[in-house]
Amino acid sequence: MSELPETSERSGQGEAPPVRLDPWAETDLDLLRRINAPEMTEHLGGPETEEKILDRHSRYVDIAGKGTGHMFSVVLLPGLQRVGIIGYWERDWQGKTVYETGWGVLPEFQGRGIAVAAALDVIARARAERSHRYLHAYPSVGHPASNAICRKAGFQFVAECDFEYPQGNPIRCNDWRVDLTANP
Repeated sequence: MSELPETSERSGQGEAPPVRLDPWAETDLDLLRRINAPEMTEHLGGPETEEKILDRHSRYVDIAGKGTGHMFSVVLLPGLQRVGIIGYWERDWQGKTVYETGWGVLPEFQGRGIAVAAALDVIARARAERSHRYLHAYPSVGHPASNAICRKAGFQFVAECDFEYPQGNPIRCNDWRVDLTANP
């Protein structure tokens, strides 16, 4: 099985600035708090409480040790600014275990191709693990920017679906997926 380094640099497509994905660390709690802003969670049921943020941060730090996925801070190069989060993790979907991915880029850095570059990196990492056939993303049907990221990163649209995120908050999503067994 081929492995990618823990930290890799990718420039994405076109004029996207280069980004690096760093494994989620204890020091990323402030970034998670900034991502928890109302404008960032509008399509996800709104901001979480401080208690839920602390719990989420702990899960993000621990996820890699469980072998069920990875969470990263998105670092903009060359200035090394932490500008977003992305990750992938296992989930059961329609009777199969797949990877799910999700991301968030701080508002002042949106529209530059950063999320697409990070998504391409995550696809490569998930593909290198050779654990699951598909990587899915489930953006809200009402979130055109996240759906555009899926298209630009090479995800294929599957269907609209009902989803719950966070738990107890029903939303209508688009199911996008990448076949990790296909040649890139």
